[in-house]
Parts: sequence; C-alpha cells; structure tokens
Amino acid sequence: MAFVEFRGVRKVYQMGEVEVAAVDGMDFSIERGELVVIVGPSGAGKTTLLNMLGGMDSPTSGAIVLDGRDISHASPKELTLYRRHDIGFVFQFYNLVQNLTALENVELASQICTHPLPAADVLRQVGLGHRLDNFPGQLSGGEQQRVAIARALAKNPKLLLCDEPTGALDYETGKAILGLLQDTCRDTGKTVAVVTHNSAFTAIADRVIHIREGRVAGVEVNDRPLSAEVLEW
Repeated sequence: MAFVEFRGVRKVYQMGEVEVAAVDGMDFSIERGELVVIVGPSGAGKTTLLNMLGGMDSPTSGAIVLDGRDISHASPKELTLYRRHDIGFVFQFYNLVQNLTALENVELASQICTHPLPAADVLRQVGLGHRLDNFPGQLSGGEQQRVAIARALAKNPKLLLCDEPTGALDYETGKAILGLLQDTCRDTGKTVAVVTHNSAFTAIADRVIHIREGRVAGVEVNDRPLSAEVLEW
C-alpha cells in the first residue's frame, strides 16, 4: 500500500441550486519519503485537494488514506488530532506570531504534539541557529519562511504540506527554500508535498501530479530529479 492514496475522491459544493465539483473523481498515490509536486492552474482543485489531505475538509465521496489510515469519514475531533500529530503545514504567507521570537514560534507548535523535535535543533537545521531570539519583524522574508518550515518540522509530522511556499519570496530566496525542502526530504526521509501553479518546480520532484478541472491529468515519476540549486523559472 502506498503511503498516501486518493481513491475516487470527490468534493462537491452546493452553490444555491447548483452543485459544483471542485474535485471530481481524483485518483493518485504517493510513496513514503518522496518529494511530490502537485501542479495545476488556478481553479484546478489544488487547494481543495490540500485541504482534504491536510484534514481541514472532508470529501463528499471516495477515500483518502495516509499511512494505512482512512481519514475520509473521520469525526471533527479525529481530524483535529490528525492535523495536530500527522501533518505539518507551510503556507505562502508565514503566519508567524509577531510578538514571539523565532524559537518561541517553533516551540508553540511543538507543544501541541506527542513526539516533537527540539525547537532550537530544528532551527539550526534550517540555517537559523543565529536567529533564535529574533522576532519575525527582524527577519527577512526567506528567514521567516524558514521559521515556518522549522515550526512544521518540529511537530515531527508524517507528511509536510507546502502551499505555494515560495509565492511571497524573490527568485533567489525562493530557490533557497525549495532547496531546503528538497534537503529535508532527502536527509530526514519525510514525505513532502508542494502545491504550486509553477510548472518549473516539477523538475526537482520525485513524483509530479498534474491537476486540471478537478481531476488528475497525469502523473510522472522522475528518476533523476534536478537539484533546486540549478532550477530556473
């Protein structure tokens, strides 16, 4: 069994008298330890997919399985525990608490889970050992995103979900963040999924899932992914 599985997943929203299928029969799998890029244009269903995989929403039908556990029909309490213990989130905007230091921001996340990693150690791993006592306003955009990644990793999650993680960054800083995510996957064995509209990112992925109009338009397995250092877009 694959580490992540979507089996015939549909998500239908009621818009007045009209039903809109944001995700319409989606099937794909992800293996443990892969860096996966989920790519597609705006409106393709990427955000809905992310919300369901991250336990922030539930499918109308179909099955979503993570590490052998079907979360498709989990209760709100079960989904809260799933988000808390199994999923790490990294968003386009960093969502840091402004009156807490970098260390305190990471500690805040590690306090809610059962097997956290030491916050200071994770910040050193992402290159911020010298910024532990700095507040977000004293950090660059790239450094703030590194804090956000450290916060997600400190939870020691099964799956790291990244929603347009370079969207608020300049080109060089964005490349550095992609390199950090790639290194995290290689060095720790974590499964990392990056959701993006930028097709250039597919070159660094072990697996690419193309999304279009709520469906999987294609899946590619890349035997020789590029290093993020040489990526251009």
